[in-house]
Amino acid sequence: MVVPQTNSQRAIATQNLYETDFYAWTEKQVSLLGQHQWNQLDLLNLIEEIESLGKQQRQELRNRLSILIGHLLKWEYQSQCRSRSWLATIRVQRRDTLRLLKDNPSLKSFLEDIVSEAYENGRDLAMGETDLPEETFPKICRYSLTEILDNCFYPGQTSELVS
Repeated sequence: MVVPQTNSQRAIATQNLYETDFYAWTEKQVSLLGQHQWNQLDLLNLIEEIESLGKQQRQELRNRLSILIGHLLKWEYQSQCRSRSWLATIRVQRRDTLRLLKDNPSLKSFLEDIVSEAYENGRDLAMGETDLPEETFPKICRYSLTEILDNCFYPGQTSELVS
């Protein structure tokens, strides 16, 4: 004879699933949502995961801008080493950043703060990849957001690579 689980037993089983097999937990939550079984949802973990998804989008924007800014700094301050690889990275990061903003327009309200954080990261990347002294790179971003995302903006002297 099968004894039905109580709500607290189901909650414990769902919590265990969250801790032991996250993918299975997500599938279970999707199924419960689809079946409108609201009382069986693992609400605490579901809320945490949804909140985390939003944070991941902000982090992705910051990461893309960090890489983009780092390459713009390298482009400007180490012009003798410009390459098609740097150019490709700048173009891809711009395109992907613009797509991310198009898909998540509410992220635009965080851009000013994110650009400031991304500049710090990009500056560190540029310093690490160029071995130029720290004082070479301005402490505050001199590029406007419009310039950073503009496909025609390449700071410093132009190059035959840009066309």
